[in-house]
Amino acid sequence: MERKESLKTISRRSFIGKVMLSAAAGAIISSCKKTDYQIACYTRPWFDHDYRVALDGIAEAGYKYAGIMTDKGGRIITLDTTVEQAVAVGNEVSKRGLKVASLSAGSFNVSNSVNEGIEELKRWIDNTAGLGAPVVHLGGVTDPALADAYFEAIAECCDYAAGKGVRLSLKTHGGLNSTGAGCRKFIEKVNHKNFGLWYDPGNVYYYSDGLTDPVDDAEYIDNIVFGMSVKDFKMPKDVSVTPGTGMVDFPKLLKRLNEGGFRRGPLVVEGLYQGDVDFINAEARKAREYLEQLISEL
Repeated sequence: MERKESLKTISRRSFIGKVMLSAAAGAIISSCKKTDYQIACYTRPWFDHDYRVALDGIAEAGYKYAGIMTDKGGRIITLDTTVEQAVAVGNEVSKRGLKVASLSAGSFNVSNSVNEGIEELKRWIDNTAGLGAPVVHLGGVTDPALADAYFEAIAECCDYAAGKGVRLSLKTHGGLNSTGAGCRKFIEKVNHKNFGLWYDPGNVYYYSDGLTDPVDDAEYIDNIVFGMSVKDFKMPKDVSVTPGTGMVDFPKLLKRLNEGGFRRGPLVVEGLYQGDVDFINAEARKAREYLEQLISEL
């Protein structure tokens, strides 16, 4: 009798142990698949208005994050912007219950010297930190003769940026960096963990005249993506398109990027159909809901 009871106890313990191991394994698998994207919207779609109107619209559309890019006056943050002014812009973001997801930077000049480029890039980094953005994306270079100097300046600034809590990224933006495949060789050349890719699928179509599919291009960018401009595209050259209504196959693209290691980081809407402020705000909401649905299906 005692022997039978003992076997039952062992059997029960064995069963419980297997259940616990199975649960633990499930938790590990779940954690590996977990995504942590920050869905955001750039100020760009409200380009006929002050950036504060854009921030109001982003908040009204239900976002928790905003990307700082342009407004009716051009770039909101420039090389001439002081750190104090960048902080003030960040405060405007915070007032609306938002956080900054990304800063879109302009250029820095290496045509005179690498050192001049380094000094200008450091000003971009300082303003990014003052704004409160964790990542800044750079537009790259179009002149092959300046490429070595441009990426040397970036390499020299990677540690400086890391010390400020800022990640540097190269955007697919035409010229030598019009595709993810093209960007990768420069990112590998710099070879620093604080420098990666800001992927813009709309630009991949735009600069290839609709010939290069971002889903195919995504095969070349595993493990280097820091964030993405959620920008769609329609022929012949239209990027003021609400995501999910143009040529970019976002379900396939996001799935491929996720499989390639991009499971956390900013997803920032950059283009929307245009109209009055209320119309743009409504389109921004549609874009957010669309992205939330896509993420839930990963």
